Amino acid sequence: MIVSLAHPRGVLAVAGACLLAVTAAVVALGSFPADTAVRDALLGLATPGLLRALRVVNLAGSWQVLLPGTLLLFVVFPRARPRWWLWVALMVAAPLAEGSLKHLVGRQRPENVSLSFPSGHSTAAAAFFGAVMYLAGSLPPRLCRPVRVLAGVMIVLVGVARVMLRAHWPSDVLAGFALGLALAALAALLDARRA
Repeated sequence: MIVSLAHPRGVLAVAGACLLAVTAAVVALGSFPADTAVRDALLGLATPGLLRALRVVNLAGSWQVLLPGTLLLFVVFPRARPRWWLWVALMVAAPLAEGSLKHLVGRQRPENVSLSFPSGHSTAAAAFFGAVMYLAGSLPPRLCRPVRVLAGVMIVLVGVARVMLRAHWPSDVLAGFALGLALAALAALLDARRA
């Protein structure tokens, strides 16, 4: 089942625990044995058409799409407007936290020397679409579920794109998901507390 952020405390606890566990394992082991196997399996599915599609999906984790997307939150979700600063802060905090963690862990990408852990695109996508999942709770029920499912699918697709485009290890993506969802859950808790 897709995490909906309908219960942000639980999402924060699970995502935080996952982030700590994956980070500790990467620091201690350097790489997961499953990282190579999962990456190779995904790369084995790559076709030119699929890679073209994933390059488009990949944009959903970039600031060029997420900046206007964050502004769109205020149009689509009236609930986001009173605490607009909270959602903007979320989208600023995500790359700051991801960049700091990258420098602390110092893990290299699979095919070049730049830092990879956690995936920035995955972190940003999980933060943004996690906020969408939470804010979708204010929509009519017939719209709420499809919006949440679509947001969850986008998070997963951005992560798959990062691996299949040879930019990250699967554990980088998993850590990015955990970090982004933890930040989105924290923003949701702050919003719910002030509501």
